[in-house]
Amino acid sequence: MVQVEAARVAQKIHGTSKITPAMYRDGMENVDLNAKRMEELGFKNFAPPFKNSCENHGGSGLAAVQQWDAKAKKWNMITDYMYGDAAVVDKLIAEDSTKYAKEQKIAMRCN
Repeated sequence: MVQVEAARVAQKIHGTSKITPAMYRDGMENVDLNAKRMEELGFKNFAPPFKNSCENHGGSGLAAVQQWDAKAKKWNMITDYMYGDAAVVDKLIAEDSTKYAKEQKIAMRCN
């Protein structure tokens, strides 16, 4: 759903249905899945609302485990929402992103 929303936002930003990878990135950086939009998409109470940016394509960082109940045709929360270990993960992402950008001769953005 987030990927499709990013493509939709990119199309809106750039005024075309034929988006490039760079346009898609623009869409991802402007995804705003507030409670109202989540409900419009059929995902009411499925996840906490979040907004992406250039610096953060991952939203709030909150995650939970849900399980589909086919008989009741609904999702059931198995855990509370929780954060990952950002102190570990963010450092690894920064290191790998920097290395990749240097290898590919890509200018760093957002930092």
